[in-house]
Amino acid sequence: MSAPRPEVGRKCPVCGKPQEPAFRPFCSKRCAQIDLGRWLRGSYIIPGRDPSDADDLPSGRLPEEDEAS
Repeated sequence: MSAPRPEVGRKCPVCGKPQEPAFRPFCSKRCAQIDLGRWLRGSYIIPGRDPSDADDLPSGRLPEEDEAS
């Protein structure tokens, strides 16, 4: 029985080494932990509108609140 081979063409998003099936999409537990730490610190940001900035809404209320009325 041979050892599992990394998927061809797939790279670890942290370091760029080939992925290992046991840690996919990463190459190692270390890179998986680095990525988790980045999420927990807030290093990854999904762009969007700040919900507290309601100046662009006529009533100053969120659209979900208008639908519920």
